[in-house]
Amino acid sequence: MTDAHHGTTAPLAFLKGHGTENDFVIVHDPDGLVELSAADVARLCDRRAGIGADGLLRAVRSAAHPEAAGQAAEAEWFMDYRNSDGSIAEMCGNGVRVFARHLQRAGLTGAGDLAVATRAGVRHAHIAKDGDDGTPGDVTVRMGRAEVPEGAVTVTVGAHSWPAVHVSMGNPHAVAFVDDLDQAGDLLRAPGVAPASAYPNGTNVEFVVDRGPRHVALRVHERGSGETRSCGTGACAVMAAAARRDGADPAVTGHPVTYTVDVPGGRLVITERTDGQIEMTGPAVIVAEGVIDPAWLAAAGR
Repeated sequence: MTDAHHGTTAPLAFLKGHGTENDFVIVHDPDGLVELSAADVARLCDRRAGIGADGLLRAVRSAAHPEAAGQAAEAEWFMDYRNSDGSIAEMCGNGVRVFARHLQRAGLTGAGDLAVATRAGVRHAHIAKDGDDGTPGDVTVRMGRAEVPEGAVTVTVGAHSWPAVHVSMGNPHAVAFVDDLDQAGDLLRAPGVAPASAYPNGTNVEFVVDRGPRHVALRVHERGSGETRSCGTGACAVMAAAARRDGADPAVTGHPVTYTVDVPGGRLVITERTDGQIEMTGPAVIVAEGVIDPAWLAAAGR
């Protein structure tokens, strides 16, 4: 862990937050001076020997990051998201909500609208006003449009296989409708997905059951993180797959459609508008802040 500007090891402040129990280590690095290797991220996200998280969010001003400089005119802040194994991911829906809450808590934005640059493009968030009892308002994120490429996909766990729907939310998903969520197994390992050519860089896999009219529940194996308590882009992909299965396409009917999506860590409300934009609403919580011991991180890397 290095301060890229000074070239010296320095203490690193962090926060811990979650959105429907999809949890993150947050590093505020406005000038893009902190360098975290994939191994550093994996150590920080380690649940036994580190802080513990499904991923790491680094808050960098877009103008200070080479991958986001082109988005700086539209979004001041770039969400540099890493999976818990240190690999780079294009987007994280729950992460955007927590990222927005961090900026609000830091006094860098208030209730209302906020643009966030990501590797999947700019995402627009809306932070609701706090409740009368002081409860933080939910955060709604415009997640973009779902793309459903042609071609059959199959998901396999052990001896069981299911047809799946290939959905892209800026990152890839395979959505399988099952009779019981236990059929997904322990999800310690990535389920098999075929054909491999459909997902050259791997994929997130969602297993889905119906709970009622326009109400589904899921379990998810996130690429690079294993099973997580929630996946925002996955919930959106599931909503799009369920809506098409149910014959609901707002672009065709002219009416928006809303699904409730239960995840192991809580509940998200997903709406698809007539222009194809998908909006996700849910909670975002900052639970702690502290300072990482640089000697620990350096020693862990040896």
